[in-house]
Amino acid sequence: MHTTDSKHSLPVAPNVLARDFNPPRPDRTWATDITYVPTREGWLYLAVVLDLFSRRVIGWAMDRCIDRHLVLSALDMALKGRCPPAGLLHHSDRGSQYASEDYQRALAARGIRFSMSRKGNCWDNAVVESFFSTLKTELVHDADFSTREAAKGGLFEFIEVFYNRKRRHSSLGYVSPADFEKTASQVPLAA
Repeated sequence: MHTTDSKHSLPVAPNVLARDFNPPRPDRTWATDITYVPTREGWLYLAVVLDLFSRRVIGWAMDRCIDRHLVLSALDMALKGRCPPAGLLHHSDRGSQYASEDYQRALAARGIRFSMSRKGNCWDNAVVESFFSTLKTELVHDADFSTREAAKGGLFEFIEVFYNRKRRHSSLGYVSPADFEKTASQVPLAA
């Protein structure tokens, strides 16, 4: 199963991120991607936006369709919840959903710089791929979702209740994304 349609004639952004997965502050670099979750009704697609500073899922959307509306919904949630400054770097793969005119326009309207992985190189978006691996290992592989609605409930619980607030991350010094952001906000920034 593939979630990336990179065989399109839409514009592709250069890889500005260049695997720099450790920005110095929140809302400096976001990364996004799409995965799929099996249910007995068929696939449920999940688009997420992560803040690379804390690895926190700051935007997500789920639907039975894998189109630009799915990724725009996840982006909208992230933008409404975070209000990032102009100049934020936003990284994705080369999928048609992210290269779409609507998505590009939404980024440009907020002064967000865009970066895309090199063709066929999943390592360029390794943090989001790692999140999906965790999600599938710790939830999806052992689940038998009878409906898409059941999967949505399970995914919500995993992302908002467990992953963002409780799950400890080795890359964050074994604290949760929420705790990492809370601690970072209490440290004065150097002039």
